[in-house]
Order: sequence, then C-alpha cells, then structure tokens
Amino acid sequence: MMNARENLDAVIFQEKEPDRFSNNYEAVQLTFYPFYMHNATPKYGEENVVDAWGVTNSWPEGTPGAFPVHTPDKVVIKDFEEWDKYLKAPSTEWPAEEWKIFVDQYNAMDRSKSYVAPFVAPGIFERMHHCGKIDEVCMALAMYPDECHDMIKYILDWEMKIAEHICENIKPDSLFHHDDWGSMTSTFMSPAMFEEFFVDAYKELYGYYHDHGCKVIFHHSDSYGATLVPDMIEMGINVWQGCMASNDIPEMVKKYGDKITFMGGFDGAMVDTPDWSPEKIKETTYKVLDEVGTTKGFIPCIAQGGPGSVYKGVYDALVKAIDDYNVEKFGCDRAEIEAGRLDLQIMF
Repeated sequence: MMNARENLDAVIFQEKEPDRFSNNYEAVQLTFYPFYMHNATPKYGEENVVDAWGVTNSWPEGTPGAFPVHTPDKVVIKDFEEWDKYLKAPSTEWPAEEWKIFVDQYNAMDRSKSYVAPFVAPGIFERMHHCGKIDEVCMALAMYPDECHDMIKYILDWEMKIAEHICENIKPDSLFHHDDWGSMTSTFMSPAMFEEFFVDAYKELYGYYHDHGCKVIFHHSDSYGATLVPDMIEMGINVWQGCMASNDIPEMVKKYGDKITFMGGFDGAMVDTPDWSPEKIKETTYKVLDEVGTTKGFIPCIAQGGPGSVYKGVYDALVKAIDDYNVEKFGCDRAEIEAGRLDLQIMF
C-alpha cells in the first residue's frame, strides 16, 4: 500500500491508481519562514494588534479567528488614488540564524511520507483588503484600474522577494499559499476582472516556485470559485484547497479533475459546529465521498486553510471518518494507513 505522499501523488498526477482517498492534510506538513517572527498577530481574546504592514487585527472572545479592524482611524489605505502614500511593505531581509531555525525544521520532517510546504498568507488580494476595506478594494478595481495594477505589482514584488528567499534557503518541494477569492456562494469579482488583475501576477509567482523545485502548489481559498477554475489551472495551481460544497464538487472533479485537484468538501458549517458528534461527522463524510465517487482529483478535507478545527476534536473525527471509509470501501489496513503518514499536524 502506498504511503500518504505516494497516494497523494496518485490523486494529483494520476500516473497510478490511488489506494484510497487522501485524507485532509495527512500528506502535507506546513512550515514557516522568518517573516512570522516579525509580524505580530493577536492571540485569542487580544485586540488591536498591529502587524508588519500596519494593519490592526483583533481576535475578540467568542469568535473563530482574527480579522482586520477597519475603523477610519485604523485602516491603512485611506485613498486608493494615492495608495502609495499609505502602503509600505516590510523588509524581506532576515539574518541567517533566523533562516536556520526554519531550515532545520524543514529538514527534520520526513519528506518521503509527506510534502512540506511553506505557509504564505495572506495573498495578493487579501493583502489589498487587509490594508483597505474589502468593499472599497472591489470598487477601486473598477474605478482606479491603473492604481490597482500598480498596487498589485508592488505587493507581487514583495512576494517575489519572499519566494526567492524561501527557494534559496528552504528549497521546498511544495507551497501552501492563501488568497480567498470569494464568499460561500460567489466570487468577489467576475472572471473577467479576476483575469485582468490577478492571473498574470499569480502565473509569475507560482511559475517561479514551480521553476525552483516546488512540485505541488496548494492554493487556499475557502469559498465558491468554480468560475475561476480555468484561471487557477492557468496560474499553475495543482491543488485548490478550501473548495466548498457550493462548488458542486462532483461536477468539478468530473470536468477538471485531471488538471487540478479539489481539496475540500467539508465546510465549517457542515461539520465544525458546537453540536458536532463523531456520528454526525461520519454520516456526512460517507455521503460526501459517495457523491464524489472517485479518488482521483479530490482530497476530502476540512475547508479551512490549515489542519485543525474551530471546535476541538472535529478535525480528528473527520480524519478518523475518512480512514473508516478507506478501510471499509477499499479494504485498506488501518495500521498501514497510520504507519504511512506522519503524526497529524494541528495548527488551529
């Protein structure tokens, strides 16, 4: 039986028949790089923490995560026509001893069983609407296209420097990159607008990573995005992580599953709820996997952008339910499944 990474390769590249469904993040471990040592983020219950871009973030008690604060006194970009007066990218130069911390972490992971992917977030569009209100960003794309092209180029240049440093120091075999492009039911912009502003930028960025040793590009967008899938393929995305059920995943896999893999299907509202139970999660899991009906081009996974869940125990229960399905439907040996993957990583 194939180990987790080998099975994932069969799911994505389809040169072999997968043994089973790949399971959540079992075949990709997420790692970091020195920027995160210099970028303040709020812990649960903390408010008004300013990050390296000048964005104020809060994580109030009783909420699932942190998000930017966009009151008039705190929003970074106050005028999109003069965005360059307000937006100042942080340094991308970090000392060798800081890089060594993350290089050592990367090299300590068993890459025969799992990909190890630097975690890069937020992405270009998210960076824009973290620094400026999302409604104003979307209006600016229509009203000030030249300024927005310049801003995107500015953010891309910063990301390209990050990419160069990551590939030079860590030399990763994969990348896990965030950029949410929609809500649960719609993209934030039309495919035409998306193509005008973002496709070329991501082709350059992801092309660089591919050209410098990254075999698999995981892109996270926990959203509707079915209308953008051809663009994702053009960008060089191998795996769309966060693909929500609203995308009609069985149809997407049938149409595009030989060109891009869909990693998701389990929205937070479906499984990650206060009244969750192992029984409910197992029932939902079997229903989703039966509906998709193929192990190629699909990775059943919680939609959020990293291993874990809002409610403790949900992620473990989902992993177990998928293991149960693989044992029952494909005759896999549970002990071999577990021996063929690293200990599960929990980020959230």
